[in-house]
Amino acid sequence: MTKARITMTQRGYDKLRETLNYLKTERREQISEYMGSAIADGDLRESAAYDEARMQQSENEARIIELEDQLERAMIIEEDATGGVGLGARVLVRDEKGKEHRFELVGTYEVDVLKGKISDASPMGQALSGKRPGQTVTVQLPRGTAKFEVLEVTYE
Repeated sequence: MTKARITMTQRGYDKLRETLNYLKTERREQISEYMGSAIADGDLRESAAYDEARMQQSENEARIIELEDQLERAMIIEEDATGGVGLGARVLVRDEKGKEHRFELVGTYEVDVLKGKISDASPMGQALSGKRPGQTVTVQLPRGTAKFEVLEVTYE
């Protein structure tokens, strides 16, 4: 069975590779040192420090496997050269009340709402897809619909 591809930006792919490299090198070394210290302390049967180190090691290795899988399935999406909103676009919109919002359209595995990174599969992401400055979109939100005017689309 073929695994589903994961769409992401080059920036997202690079960030995953960076995180994977950190977990495989620095984080593994930190855990190894912590484990060595716990072993040096003596009786491992009742060592909370050793148990904690083993748990951290297990979580780190699971995250490594997860990131390797994501990178293996990654499909890098190129910027939209037409100037419309696509994966990797940074979009400035204005709502009906005149308030401006800035989003970056990213793949599902790159979402970070607190940093304004929204999924291309989200209602807002789908509504913005392909739009250019000056166009208006209507988005179905949990509390009803809202209209947004696209003010700016950039790729960095």
